[in-house]
Amino acid sequence: MAGQSVSVWVVIVAAVAIVMIPTCTTAQLDTDVYKKACPQALPIIRSVVNSAINREARIGASLLRLHFHDCFVNGCDGSVLLDDTANFTGEKMALPNLNSIRGFDVVDDIKANLNSVCHGNVVSCADILAVAARDSVAILGGPSYSYEVLLGRRDATTTSINDANRNLPPPVFNFPQLLSNFQSHGLDLQDLVLLSAGHTIGLARCTTFRARIYNETNIDPDFAASLKQGCPANGGDNNTAPLDSTTAKFDTVYFKALLEKKGLLHSDQELFKGDGSDSDNLVQHYANNLNDFAVDFGASMIKMGNMKPLTGSDGEIRLNCRKIN
Repeated sequence: MAGQSVSVWVVIVAAVAIVMIPTCTTAQLDTDVYKKACPQALPIIRSVVNSAINREARIGASLLRLHFHDCFVNGCDGSVLLDDTANFTGEKMALPNLNSIRGFDVVDDIKANLNSVCHGNVVSCADILAVAARDSVAILGGPSYSYEVLLGRRDATTTSINDANRNLPPPVFNFPQLLSNFQSHGLDLQDLVLLSAGHTIGLARCTTFRARIYNETNIDPDFAASLKQGCPANGGDNNTAPLDSTTAKFDTVYFKALLEKKGLLHSDQELFKGDGSDSDNLVQHYANNLNDFAVDFGASMIKMGNMKPLTGSDGEIRLNCRKIN
């Protein structure tokens, strides 16, 4: 996923060995947390997300990405939303996130609506991210892409720019690096393939795919030539291109593009090399099985959303998602 100064980012990530214990856990999460405390909570989140997507379809991809970038840094705890303070520099300033992640205003809007309707500070920011990601996928892909989100996460009271630089996989990673990164978070090859398909929606900046279209051979030449028109060899770093050809629709076109060597990011095309690998087989399967993709994507999202949640008395429920109470 996109970040400015990709070469610097790679140095930072490569300099730190990613050796961690798998961290997926359901802890004390369940689906009914807000049914009594605020039964309107989930419909409110859905309504605000729907309105935001109607204004700009791209925001659905941004909300999905926020949840991903939150969970991959010390678990799904809303830490990605925290602004810098005198005591810490937050994840927003990390190289994978700088001038890249967006959607904070939508989260603010959701939180303000919830605090009003729920008559208090009831719904955590971490849960907002999890539900908003699910709703974005379902709105852009249809009801078959909906899944039940486990709830009850609490919010972190600190954040770490270094952990974000270390844990978020950059778009220049090769396949072994990608798999190792996902496995360090308790995820597996199938999760890697499925969650990468979040790139079926949204845009990427020129700086994240320039090296691929100018230097790589595992790319359709006409596809590369078309991208060079909007992404020059020098300059235009913030020019964008769609991650697949149906960028406002959550579907399996992402996988079909990989089969044709039309993956926009290096890390995307690494999932399919035409060598008969297990990753190849998964890409081929999901390219041709929409229903399987819908079901399995939801399962992987639930698995990712359950990574190291704060529950019980850990953390807090933030009144404002941008700052600790």
